[in-house]
Amino acid sequence: MSLIERTVMYFEAPGKQNTKSVLRAVREYAEKNCVDDIVVASTTGETGVETAKLFKDFNLVVVTHHSGFSKPSFQELKEENRQQISAQGAKILTASHALSGGERAIRKKFGTIEPLEIIAHALRLFGEGTKVCVEIVLMAADAGLIQMNKDVIAIAGSGRGADTALLMKPANSTRLFDAAIKEIIAKPRNF
Repeated sequence: MSLIERTVMYFEAPGKQNTKSVLRAVREYAEKNCVDDIVVASTTGETGVETAKLFKDFNLVVVTHHSGFSKPSFQELKEENRQQISAQGAKILTASHALSGGERAIRKKFGTIEPLEIIAHALRLFGEGTKVCVEIVLMAADAGLIQMNKDVIAIAGSGRGADTALLMKPANSTRLFDAAIKEIIAKPRNF
C-alpha cells in the first residue's frame, strides 16, 4: 500500500484575495505532477486574464457564464479580457451551466427543484468553488477542450476571483458520476 502526502492550502475566508495564492499553488502542483489541462471559471474575465498569463504553456480553458446569465442578452465577460485571454493562447468556453441549465428555469417558473440542482447543492457542502470546479470540468469535457484520459486541475471561486482548486478525473455531463474529485489543492475553510 502506497501513501501520497500532499500539502493542502486552506483559506480562513473565501474570496478574490486568495487568487494569487491559488494560482501559484496550482502552477507548482501542475509542474510537479505533470498535469497539462487547467480549467478555470471566470465571470468578467479578470481571473481568466491572470490565469492565462501564468499558464501560457498549458492547455488552459477559461469557462464563462453563458450569455443571459445575469440579464437577457448580456455577456458578463468583458471584451478586453476576452482579447487578452485569447492572445495568451487560452481557450474560452461560454456555455450553459452543466449543473443547472434548463432545470433553473423550471425552479424559477414552478418553484420546484430538479436533480441537477440537488447535486449542485450537495457539492456546495464543500464550498461554492467546489461545485463550480466540478461543473466547469463537465462543461470543458462536453466541449471537447480537455483530454478525457488525463487528470485535470479545476480552479474556481466563491463569487469573484479564485479560492478553490481541485485535481479531478474528468467526465462528460452525461457521465457525471464517472467524474471524481481526486485531490484538494486549495479551498476555503469557512464559507
